[in-house]
Amino acid sequence: MALSGLQIYKLLPKTNCKDCGYPTCLAFAMKLAAKQASLDDCPHVSAEAKEALSAASAPPIRLVKVGTGAREFQVGNETVMFRHEKTFFHHPGLALRVKDTEDAGAVAEKVKMVNDYSVERVGIEMTFNAIAIENASGDPGTYADAVKAVRSQTALPFVLMSDDVDALKAALDVEGDHKPVLYAATVDNWEAMAGLAKGKQVSLAVRSQDGLDELADLATKLGDAGVEALVLDPGSRDLGESLAQVTQLRRLALKKNLRLLGHPIIAFAGEVADTEEGEIVATTQFIAKYAGIIVMDRFDPAVAYPLLTLRLNIYTDPQKPISVDPGIYDFNNPTADSPLMTTTNFSLTYFSVAGELDGSGIPSWLLICDAEGMSVLTAWAAGKFDAETIAKAVKTFNAGDKLSHKKIILPGHVAVLSGELEEELPGWEILVGPREAVDLPAYLKQL
Repeated sequence: MALSGLQIYKLLPKTNCKDCGYPTCLAFAMKLAAKQASLDDCPHVSAEAKEALSAASAPPIRLVKVGTGAREFQVGNETVMFRHEKTFFHHPGLALRVKDTEDAGAVAEKVKMVNDYSVERVGIEMTFNAIAIENASGDPGTYADAVKAVRSQTALPFVLMSDDVDALKAALDVEGDHKPVLYAATVDNWEAMAGLAKGKQVSLAVRSQDGLDELADLATKLGDAGVEALVLDPGSRDLGESLAQVTQLRRLALKKNLRLLGHPIIAFAGEVADTEEGEIVATTQFIAKYAGIIVMDRFDPAVAYPLLTLRLNIYTDPQKPISVDPGIYDFNNPTADSPLMTTTNFSLTYFSVAGELDGSGIPSWLLICDAEGMSVLTAWAAGKFDAETIAKAVKTFNAGDKLSHKKIILPGHVAVLSGELEEELPGWEILVGPREAVDLPAYLKQL
């Protein structure tokens, strides 16, 4: 049961030292109770109090790590139902399923496509996260051979899918220490699955065949057996019912603090729908609410890009815009005679402008001002992108030292700043550029 702020306060040092970043121990206790602070922020809490407070300070949904090395990904640790309340922390891992009954060449082609697929948006690399390998043959030897073959082609984490414990044992023997997810423990095999997962120190998916009550019972038994890293499959393969189940699971974990169901969720978009369009709809639903791992049966780069973009948008902190570092950026090997433009450090703004400048082939300089990650008009309206800010950036980054001229081009949307900027930068000529980034190449050619 979660502790109240006052109950937590009684276990804290009560020195009001402010080392935790809060003005009083009571304020810190209230933040802990609301899951908005970490107990580790208090350097003076006693070991006894830390043990007593561990349940209260732990995130209501357990963190699960999948895979190892550079391709490892994490799911869980979520604290809110809706991103605008705070933020979502760990985006769902997208996996493509292959089967050990498929032609080896076809499997290798699918794995290569997923392994090599990578796109960049606002400076962030977006990829698929895992391969799910299903023991469709029912034969442990065939399954182990398939897992070994796929592992030789990729470092992506695996979801190993079989109800046969012997098949999963054989797969784990060739998989080594790559920390896959085992799928799945059921009412029929949970004891053997628990022993295997605990012995190999890997995470285990739990599949219900009879709703959330059965899922809760299985999760309790597995927890008592010492398996802590669980992933939940509530079982439904109907789009509407799946939405209801995953929402209930999230609410029970966050609102009711039901720890036994406080685990990430695994979903199978390809089993919810039997068409490509239906699978896309199901995947979209699971990205938004509330899957931790989503297994798909089809891979198409034209579909992958919008899905990854949706995931990026939902799992971006709404209170902290994505930004780039302020400074002077060069494009196409500029010289001292090249033009100098300026804009804000909002990532989408920067990459829109940078893409046009780079594609134009025109040598140029771009001065990025610290506008707290806001776009041009938003920052201007908030007083974060004004003449003083631009002049400060010009001086801080010694823009004049890179140029044989003293000209700077403002974004067209803030042409109103030109007079004020002339006062802040005596001797500089202030030019007004186009309103949209797409018009920059034509504008620069006319200079």
